[in-house]
Amino acid sequence: MTTTTITATRTHEAGLARVQRRTLAVLVAAQVVGGAAVSTGVAVAALTAARLSGSDVVGAFALTCTVLGAALAAVPLARTASCLGRRAALVGGWATATVGAAGGALAVVLGSWPLLLLACVPFGTGTATGLAARFAGTDLAAPDRRARALAVVLAATTVGAVGGPLLAAPAQRAAAAAGLVPGAGPYLLCTVLFASAATTVAAGLRPDPLRLARTHHRAADPGPEEPGAGAPIAPLSLALAVVVVAQLVMIAVMSMAPVHLEHGGAGLGVVGLAIGAHSAGMYALSPVFGWATDRFGRLPVLAVGAGLLVAAGVVAGTAEPHDHLRLTAGLVLLGLGWSAALVAGSALLVDALPPADRPRWQGRADIVVNLSGALGGSVAGLTVAATSYEVLALGCAGLAGGVLLAVLRRARPA
Repeated sequence: MTTTTITATRTHEAGLARVQRRTLAVLVAAQVVGGAAVSTGVAVAALTAARLSGSDVVGAFALTCTVLGAALAAVPLARTASCLGRRAALVGGWATATVGAAGGALAVVLGSWPLLLLACVPFGTGTATGLAARFAGTDLAAPDRRARALAVVLAATTVGAVGGPLLAAPAQRAAAAAGLVPGAGPYLLCTVLFASAATTVAAGLRPDPLRLARTHHRAADPGPEEPGAGAPIAPLSLALAVVVVAQLVMIAVMSMAPVHLEHGGAGLGVVGLAIGAHSAGMYALSPVFGWATDRFGRLPVLAVGAGLLVAAGVVAGTAEPHDHLRLTAGLVLLGLGWSAALVAGSALLVDALPPADRPRWQGRADIVVNLSGALGGSVAGLTVAATSYEVLALGCAGLAGGVLLAVLRRARPA
């Protein structure tokens, strides 16, 4: 290799690194405001639907509709990314969520819980878009830094996810002061936040990372198998199983937590703090899980995630409705377990696929994950109506325990 070629290669690598840093910065900014909207909607959806309908089961279905909307959006987002690039996909996703948030505000004003459930479907596109953004962070990342890049995008959601629910009560007061129905305030706030996320991506995500990756040598590299581990790579099916169960357990336990807290005398402020703490668990330590995934391998972090989910179910399942601190601790553990499973499982998915196929299979994986969340929300409402929140949480702990055993069995040296 000549000196000129070496110089050109280094210049090329430096250029890609600059674009990757800019890409991550734009994604981080969009995730902060978009994450705030998603978490605010999660904090108020079940309570609002339950109050409008007079049924806790309907309240649970509000979050189920949100998760269903995320599932329905996963494949269109992936197809748009594959054909038009990440920028078009993310802008379209945030814009659709904006429509859903505006529909939620209208439903509250009209006092219509069926309209609220309907609006939750496009609102759920915000969740799918936030998840799709994690893959955009890996398009130009070096193979040995993919999990960390993915985790940085997830971690950016922490600020908005923690702060968003805390703004729900002030948004209600602001709406009342403006002469509107107080319950419409949080949804109007979400409308503004989602629109801001769409604008940030539209203006800043240039050049498109996926399109650029396909034209350079990193796009031809399928990635490492299992960095930092001596055992063979875990089957993709096992990684997906862990992520699917993590999503189901997370949605099931979390979806009925606001109602459980309200039965214990908690107001919207306490509910907002609990959901904010849960959201912090979901995202704040994702860079640590990303580093661990790149350093020690995918399987060990998958096992940690499953173990945390078991602990979350036990802690939440043994908490009385008035024990707000213990239930919040369970929700934090729930978020941590979900984070570890999602980071490790997503990194394994990227490693296992050639670049040309990644958007399509990433969309398919996300639709399965989100459908499992929709199932979790549906089962949660019915289970609590028939038995109790304690039975729901402990049952989820048992499900996560089965997955933990499967991961440990696979990780066992031959």
